[in-house]
Parts: sequence; structure tokens; C-alpha cells
Amino acid sequence: MSKPVFYTFGLSVWSAAPELALAELGYADDAVETKIVNLVEGENFTPAFLKINPHATLPTLVADGKAYTNTKDVVHYLVTHAPRNAAPGTAFIDTIHEDRIDPNLPLFLARTEEELKANASGFAFTFANNRQNSLEKHSALPEAAPFKAFYDEKKASNGGVLAIYNGTVSPETTHGFLKQSAQHWATIAAFVRDELPAALPDAGFLGGVAPGEDDFHLGAWLTRIVHLTGGSAAKDGYKSLEKETKAPVSPKVAAYWEAWVVQPSFKKVYVNGLH
Repeated sequence: MSKPVFYTFGLSVWSAAPELALAELGYADDAVETKIVNLVEGENFTPAFLKINPHATLPTLVADGKAYTNTKDVVHYLVTHAPRNAAPGTAFIDTIHEDRIDPNLPLFLARTEEELKANASGFAFTFANNRQNSLEKHSALPEAAPFKAFYDEKKASNGGVLAIYNGTVSPETTHGFLKQSAQHWATIAAFVRDELPAALPDAGFLGGVAPGEDDFHLGAWLTRIVHLTGGSAAKDGYKSLEKETKAPVSPKVAAYWEAWVVQPSFKKVYVNGLH
């Protein structure tokens, strides 16, 4: 039987969830074949990858003749086939993947004109521009024909963000974008401040003394938010969240962060920095 093939990328927030599972649950380094799909260069938009995952998202896992094309399914497969047991997932996994607290969206968002100018001349523009170039290039290939609807939708939505960065939209559209950005960040802040503490134990992990299935998702999500707010992998790195919550971080959230950052699995996945 061939090895499972794991498609991932080092800067992908959700790829970190199965990476944490692989490192935490006793998988040998050669148990899974890893293939890198460079999201920054738009490699996920090739027709060849769309044949594997028609959503063009990471992580993706191909195992036992089946493709697992979303984070929840990839992590669940790894948990259920792992050498080491972990607490099974709960409905909390669906909560952490709700669009209202999407950890990818803030990469492109801007709440002020100053943030918009920074995005338009920084990584956000480069990322969006590379994505658009890849979409245009690959959608023109003959083998892309079965995915026309996907390419058309992605070119329109990604192109809309580029138009805002390039200043070729109406002031009303820009204002709406800034307002949407502010609302999304406010929702994330409210989740960290109000909802997350209610879900967390006083110490340890959702899965108990060791990370469980829920924790691989939450650990990846929380790390991205800490990163976006300027935090670090230090035990008090979570304090950057207070820039958004406008209040002290809950002791439960602090304890949860402190539990993760000392795990060997966390240090392995984030050896090159938080993302």
C-alpha cells in the first residue's frame, strides 16, 4: 500500500493543523509523503491540483485511494490512523472554521486608509497579484476547461481585492471594504474575549492533558491570530491579542497558549516562526 500524500505549505494556517497532528501523534517522519504547494505563487490553481482538490485549498491528503480536501477531514484521518491515541473531535471544530472568524481573511483586510496603503505596497498585494496571475495563466489552458466556473469566480473575487488596492474602485466600494474589515476583526476579538474562554479548560487542552483533535484546529487558528497581532512563540506571546480585545486576555486563553508553546510538536511546526 502506498503512503498517504500530504499537500501542504509552510505559511498556510490550516496546513499547520494536520502538521501539529503528525508531530504530536507519533507518526514517523517518513510515514507520509509531503508535497509542497506554494500558495504565494498560486500553485494551488493549476489544473493538476484542481483535479485532486477542486476547491484549490490546503491542506489536502490523498490516502487509500481517496482525496481529503478540507482541514477537518484531513486531521480526522490522521487522528484515526495515528500510532498514538488522541481525544476525538467535537462540534467545536465546526465553530473554529466558521467564516465569521476566518483567520485567512485578515491577511488582506484593511480598516483604515493607512492599513490599505500598507497592504497595497506590501505582502498582501504581492500575494493577491500572484494569485491573479496564476489564475489567468492556468485558466487559459485547455485542461482547465472543466474548472471554468471555479476560475471565473476566483478571478472575479481576487481581482476585486486587487482593484481596491490599486485604487480603481469607487470611494463607496473602498469605504465598504474598510467597514467590512473592521467588522471582521471585531468579531475575532469578541470570540477571543468572550466565547473562547467559555470553551477552554482551566489548564491543559480541550483534549485533556495532551492535545486532542479539537486542539489541532484551535492551536493553528490561535497561532495565526497571535501572529497577525504581532505576538510571538514566547509564553506571554498571546498578550498581543489585547491590541484587538481591548481588555486583558482571559487566564484560560493565556494558559492554553502557554500549554501549546512548550509542546515539541508546536516547536517543530513553527520552527521558522509563527504564521
